[in-house]
Amino acid sequence: MRLTQEQLEHFDREGYLFFPGQFTPQEMQALTAAVPELYGRREAYNVREKGSDAVRTNFAAHMVSEPFARLARHPRMVRPVMDLFDEEVYMHQFKINGKMAFEGDVWQWHQDYGTWLNDDLMPTERAMNVAIFLDDVNEYNGPLMFIPGSHKKGVVEAKHDLTTTSYPLWTVDNDLIRQLVERAGGKNGGIVSPKGPAGSMILFHSCLVHASTSNLSPWNRVSVYLSLCAVSNHIRRFKRPEFIAHRDFTPIACLPDDCLARPYPVDLPWKDGMPASALATSSDPIDHIRQAA
Repeated sequence: MRLTQEQLEHFDREGYLFFPGQFTPQEMQALTAAVPELYGRREAYNVREKGSDAVRTNFAAHMVSEPFARLARHPRMVRPVMDLFDEEVYMHQFKINGKMAFEGDVWQWHQDYGTWLNDDLMPTERAMNVAIFLDDVNEYNGPLMFIPGSHKKGVVEAKHDLTTTSYPLWTVDNDLIRQLVERAGGKNGGIVSPKGPAGSMILFHSCLVHASTSNLSPWNRVSVYLSLCAVSNHIRRFKRPEFIAHRDFTPIACLPDDCLARPYPVDLPWKDGMPASALATSSDPIDHIRQAA
């Protein structure tokens, strides 16, 4: 899959691209079937909602699950990002966000790059999310909300919110959100919310300001996020555990386009458990030369 000139221009202007029904229901089957077993594990990589047993985020499923390991190498997800960066990419983060029925909590307004910069010392914004819906997404089950064009502001001021939810974020102040929404069109397009069937895909800039509300509906809203980073832009600090911010900067080698339908072999290095190194952290910047070696 290659991006057209029109799509490249839309991404530059709005900060995101939406592809409804990018994957078929048949391609989704193996992925959705694997989620309950992953969510049921009592592992550090399952972050649960505050005051609830519902999983908020499962990290690093591509290291333990064959279907998700194949998705992590799918050309429909990886190659558009390579087109935008004109460079090979590695997996900075892989997560399955579970906005579960009645229990899925909010994700505050934030920029992904704000966290990647402040926590991981990622040098520039040459990283982004590409997401796939595992469930139908509607206006009731907590869809993503974007402020179009907000990526043009670059990195905005944020505070480290450690208390609102079970997962800390560098969040954007309400007054700045009001300004960004008004700048983007106010009530006439200042906030957009892509919705569509399971298998739909969103690609969005790492500085695009976004959020989602709680899910009070009876329908789950589970999505997979591949956070892909240009290889030359790899992180410089391991402040967060490896299951959250990966430390293998090897370029992703894509599988064939039918990889969700056929059992192509994939490595599963954490299938039998995470190594102790995956939990180790350091607040010190990583020496670039030492890391490259």
